[in-house]
Amino acid sequence: MSSEPGSSNDPKRIGVSFDVKPHAYDPATSPELFEGVPARRVIAFMIDLIILAIPMIFLAILIFAVGVVTLGLGFVLYGLMPVVSVLWALFYYGMTLGSPRSATIGMRVMDLEMRTWYGAPSYFLLGAVHAVVFWVTVSALTPLILAVCFFNDRRRLLHDMLVGTVVINNQVRAAAIRTVRPATP
Repeated sequence: MSSEPGSSNDPKRIGVSFDVKPHAYDPATSPELFEGVPARRVIAFMIDLIILAIPMIFLAILIFAVGVVTLGLGFVLYGLMPVVSVLWALFYYGMTLGSPRSATIGMRVMDLEMRTWYGAPSYFLLGAVHAVVFWVTVSALTPLILAVCFFNDRRRLLHDMLVGTVVINNQVRAAAIRTVRPATP
């Protein structure tokens, strides 16, 4: 057997290798991407909460009607409401954040978009995981997840850091801010 480099008897490398990508958005060179994001993000969340609640209200009314018609037997379906609401929220966040605009409907209204920290658009699984991590962190650390944005230049919240995302102004809003505020030397 040959012990020359590259022969079939050489040990194979096992392990994981990956490139660490730099942050795509620099608040020092592009402050317009981060201007006003936290406040508009709260409003976007309220809009999304209303959008999530409307179908659930209609479902509750439908279950009530079925319960009345079935003389109370249909009220058992209310037990499915928590499961349906979680699935609906995961689907909503996954589909909207995974869309080409990388934004929920509330974020679109507020001219925001979510990107990975290295600049790639969001995708379905990232959107769904982002929602899960958001709700878990909100449940455990309600005031702290919002306070985190005031201690970092990119205005990222705790769940953004955990998932590896950043919420920025979309290109239209960033361009408008750029033209209103002259560049400082």
